[in-house]
Amino acid sequence: MDELRDAKAVRAHYGEPSHMSKAKQLDHLDAHCKAFIKLSPFVVMATTDAAGRADASPRGDKPGLVATVIDDKTLIIPDRVGNRRTDTINNITENPHVGLLFMVPGINETLRVNGTVRVVIHPSSLEPLAFEGKMPMSGFVVTAEEVFFHCGKPLIRSELWNPERRLSRERFPSLGKILADQIAGDKTAEEFDQGIDEQYRTRLY
Repeated sequence: MDELRDAKAVRAHYGEPSHMSKAKQLDHLDAHCKAFIKLSPFVVMATTDAAGRADASPRGDKPGLVATVIDDKTLIIPDRVGNRRTDTINNITENPHVGLLFMVPGINETLRVNGTVRVVIHPSSLEPLAFEGKMPMSGFVVTAEEVFFHCGKPLIRSELWNPERRLSRERFPSLGKILADQIAGDKTAEEFDQGIDEQYRTRLY
């Protein structure tokens, strides 16, 4: 089976990118990028550990809260209460590089921000990120190095925002059912679902 194993082989197979594809890349957040981030309720945060093992973590919040732009090079993402696995934070302590993908419902284009990240816990940094009187556990301060809008082809192909493509909830088992099957003998599906529903109601922030 043929494989692409180096940059030369990749370029030979795909050809050169267009002038626009290269020219659109910025090293900062301009007015359009800032406006998109303010509208976004969802970002995927990709990190790797020292050995290169990758992880992509979804981050969701109210528009304007999922990330706050500090200046043309810097933004901060709150780390709300979660499952305490800390996969992303553990990766950052080993490798400070990060890739962000911002999405806005109804808009097919996405915003990619690549750069470096550090984790802050000082109250002065976290207090502006508080919601309903609750501060996040920490904050991810990202310094942008590469910023560009990604074309809408992936979301157009997937029809991600098409309401007619929404799956009926009965088509896929609940998380409680999945956990009951995966964690043998721990709890029933109903018990897992009750605990999950309680967390969704009381521990979003």
